[in-house]
Amino acid sequence: MSARRERAIRAGHESAERLLDGGDPGHTPEPLPKGVAATWIAFDQGVRDIHRWRYGTAYDGRHDVVALCHPDGRVREGALRAPDPVPELVAIRCTDWVPAVREQARRVLSAALTADPADTLRRLTPLLLRLGRREHGAWALALLPEAMRGRPVQAELRESADLPTRRFAARVALESGGLGVRELARLAAVELDPPTARMWADAALAAMAGDGPDGRAVDSLLGGHIPMVRASGVTALRGAGRAAEAGEYLTDRSGLVRACARWLVRQDGGDPYARCRELVADQGRVTPYAVTGFAECARREDGPLLRALLGHPAGAVRASAVAGLRLLHADDEQLLRPLLDDPWPGVAREASRSLRAMAGPLPADWLTARVAPDRPTHTRRAAFHLLRAQGGIAALRAALSLLDVRDPGLRELAEGAVRMWDWQRTLRAGQAEAAELGALLERSAYLFDDHQLDLRFARLGLGN
Repeated sequence: MSARRERAIRAGHESAERLLDGGDPGHTPEPLPKGVAATWIAFDQGVRDIHRWRYGTAYDGRHDVVALCHPDGRVREGALRAPDPVPELVAIRCTDWVPAVREQARRVLSAALTADPADTLRRLTPLLLRLGRREHGAWALALLPEAMRGRPVQAELRESADLPTRRFAARVALESGGLGVRELARLAAVELDPPTARMWADAALAAMAGDGPDGRAVDSLLGGHIPMVRASGVTALRGAGRAAEAGEYLTDRSGLVRACARWLVRQDGGDPYARCRELVADQGRVTPYAVTGFAECARREDGPLLRALLGHPAGAVRASAVAGLRLLHADDEQLLRPLLDDPWPGVAREASRSLRAMAGPLPADWLTARVAPDRPTHTRRAAFHLLRAQGGIAALRAALSLLDVRDPGLRELAEGAVRMWDWQRTLRAGQAEAAELGALLERSAYLFDDHQLDLRFARLGLGN
């Protein structure tokens, strides 16, 4: 379960507790949750559970909201007949296990959709979509498409921050038809949610397959935020008679788009390898993604061309060259070790990744020197990753030395290493004496609760 969902559920339970405790002092006596669908579902369940635990099935008739969530189905049904029941709870009651409650709730919801369809859809669609997973949730899922179809609110829901709502509204729009190929391509290009973007892009490609290519639609796809959309645009270049433009996308930031561009270059009779090699041969014009693209289709004998880029003035180009050499298995320890001290963080990071993949440990004292406080943060992080990969007491000592660094990411990395350390195994391996391990454990005592700390000291044969 994601942290966001956990927070939503907790908020629902807290609202239920406040309601049954009489509300917040100085505020409404019936505090309702403000949140996403999961919050309302948790609120409904929370009110019922707490009420059953405190009062059983008795009901004093004071709170309409409590009645809508009451353990007794007769009370819930009666609450649905009261004026203006809470819409979110009405929606939940549409999936109630009691038939009479479901039927009454559905009548109320249908009336709300007739009276104010836009506001009802805007407010309840995210909740109804989640309720649709329940045993009796199919009714609402069948109701929504017809309620949305042809109404301006559908366009609003296509831009909802709630992703299931966004995707559902997009599917309804596609099933309804009426969107031209240019509008489909535009929606695909601006969409930030990958599944929704794929729906728009696939629809645009299908429209062009049936009605013929559209240059403006292809251009929109090529400018899309999502790589899959841009890849669709590259693929569409062939049908539009513009395959010669594929070379422009050999240096796209997405590997998927670059792969599509290489395919189209070959289909057009070109040689993507030669084109990519040409793009990296000129150090004055080379870009990081040109280097990455070349490495994806290069051969091991092309290693010297990538090694020449390790001295390029742009750090991003140097980092791409290191990653490319790793892809070609054309790197070695002597080449990579100096790069751990590179002033560009990306270079040190890629060098660390490459060195971790090699057989044989690096000298621990050499790495320890690069974890020292006088080194840049990115160098310390890269060296620490290597020490952790090698294991041994040097890694533990390095982790202890990083517990007070100012960089939060590096500090959390060190803290995690200390918390997960097998102190007893280090002692059994003879890497350090119990006294030293005890001193190191004492320095990191704040990372453990009393039980965890006592257990570690006991396993070392030390008293705390």
